[in-house]
Amino acid sequence: MRTHLSISVLSLLIVLCMSGCSSSATSKPDKEEVLKALRLANDHFLNKWSDPGESIPYPSRNKSYESNLWTRGCYFEGLLEFWEIDPQQRYLDYAIEWGNKHDWKLRHAKDGWNTRNADNQCAGQAYITLYEMDPAKPAHYIEAIKTSIDSMMVTTKIDDWHWIDAVQMCMPIFAQIGNLTGDTAYYNRAYDMYMYTKTKHGDNGLYNPADGLWWRDADFDPPYTEPNGEDCYWSRGNGWIVMAMVRMLELLPADEPHRDEYKNMLVSMCQTLKGLQREDGFWNVSLHDANNFGGKELTGTAMFTYGMAYCVNKGLLDAAEYAPVVYKAWNAMVKDCLHPDGFLGYVQGTGKEPKEAQPVTYDHEPDFDDYGLGAFLLAGTEVYRME
Repeated sequence: MRTHLSISVLSLLIVLCMSGCSSSATSKPDKEEVLKALRLANDHFLNKWSDPGESIPYPSRNKSYESNLWTRGCYFEGLLEFWEIDPQQRYLDYAIEWGNKHDWKLRHAKDGWNTRNADNQCAGQAYITLYEMDPAKPAHYIEAIKTSIDSMMVTTKIDDWHWIDAVQMCMPIFAQIGNLTGDTAYYNRAYDMYMYTKTKHGDNGLYNPADGLWWRDADFDPPYTEPNGEDCYWSRGNGWIVMAMVRMLELLPADEPHRDEYKNMLVSMCQTLKGLQREDGFWNVSLHDANNFGGKELTGTAMFTYGMAYCVNKGLLDAAEYAPVVYKAWNAMVKDCLHPDGFLGYVQGTGKEPKEAQPVTYDHEPDFDDYGLGAFLLAGTEVYRME
């Protein structure tokens, strides 16, 4: 015999349940649980790619990619940040073996260094970090990347970063080399190239101050619109900018005059993104069109989580207001993306806009499984640091 509840009692139970679920979704995760999730995801990757120099197959294009491409460079950024809270020697050994397998050279670069392409230079961020961590300061770790950047410094060309991903792939390298040499010219060149991307590429720059978001490249300048008529703001594209701003603030000296631009951009974007978070904690691949391939997506979500958590930790955003946003996003990624074996679901594959690499699902394997993990490691590490 069924038990019948009155409408009022049933409504009360639903409200209480929703309240409890909401509270749980925005609750601060236990530090050990964060560490456990990060280790699980990272160990899955290390087991799959036990040889860090192994080429990455791309069956649909009938080719393979060298493992010093940008996707793997982004992974190592996350791994080396993760090492700071979980200093296992095997992480460093793996990263150094990766560098050795590629002779610390840059992908698709003549003589191993001759390229201006930010994607090909991206590995240099990890090379420089590993150089700085090694007491012996092995010069060959950074020879190729420094020569590559120096070859840009002797020209006046500043329009290389015509897609916003490039800001994250290369801009922090200028800050790193500026720190190594003490030469502020590297900081200034990074700023000039960034500002060209922000204000010149496309019609009037790739940043739209009216919406506080970035178009991925000139292809998405108005009059291009999403199906609902809104501007196209790709989640991961904006995530790259968020990551780059954090990296610059972490790397630059406290008195560097361009810090305010990067700080203000990061804070402003986080404020904008807060209002665009989905009820389930994620962000849509199309930030202004929830119905254009709407659904959960990890990479943009992880990058935004990283940026907001960093701002909270540095006192740039109010913890009472933004910590729940961070926790909601982190808890959602762990609950809905992290498989029991450490595989990460809902990772959008490579591309440049919402429709790329669809469908994005819990079980679908992206074409590259490394940059999503890198973003996840960065986000989790910063969440772990939150008090």
